[in-house]
Amino acid sequence: MRIVDGDVIVFQGDSITDAGRDRADEKELGSGYANMVAAWFAASCPEKKVTFYNRGISGNRAVDVSSRWKEDTLSLKPTIVSLLVGINDTWRRYKTNDPTSVEAYETHVRDILQKTQSSCDATILLLEPFVLPIPEDRKEWREDLDPKIHALRQLAVEFNTIYVPLDGIFASVCPQKPAAFWAEDGVHPSAAGHALIAQTWLQAMGITTEQ
Repeated sequence: MRIVDGDVIVFQGDSITDAGRDRADEKELGSGYANMVAAWFAASCPEKKVTFYNRGISGNRAVDVSSRWKEDTLSLKPTIVSLLVGINDTWRRYKTNDPTSVEAYETHVRDILQKTQSSCDATILLLEPFVLPIPEDRKEWREDLDPKIHALRQLAVEFNTIYVPLDGIFASVCPQKPAAFWAEDGVHPSAAGHALIAQTWLQAMGITTEQ
């Protein structure tokens, strides 16, 4: 198990992480995978005192997360940092003709990783951005997202982070249930989709979710 007594865990990212959290309450985790991770961990390891923070902000791209990293992440003195960002870097290209190049995405994530490693000895989890093939136009997004995923995988190796391959994991479960079961718009997970992320996150940290 990679979570120990006294750990401080910070979840960062966009709307998938944000999940409607109450930003007036610094300990509120929203209704998504961050909350599910904390709840499952508490039930599995009630003897451990671990603090969880959710600092995801809906609509954020990698540049936005990087710009607020010191204030919203490092100031919390994390021992474990979880980052899921990238789908808005793709989405904006198709929604508002405001693309983010692969090089820019890589630069901003690299900046986040460098800031973290130079400031603290936190374990870093990089969660892979993902898109499911629903509605039909989401299939076009692969042209933009796939190179960003490749860049993120390379960064995970370079910075020796834990890597959670969510895009591949969602692709693997879609034959079992239609894509809409996991994320109705191909981006924002359903309750089942969030649970799948939470389960995968916990397994990456050495915590079993099997009964």
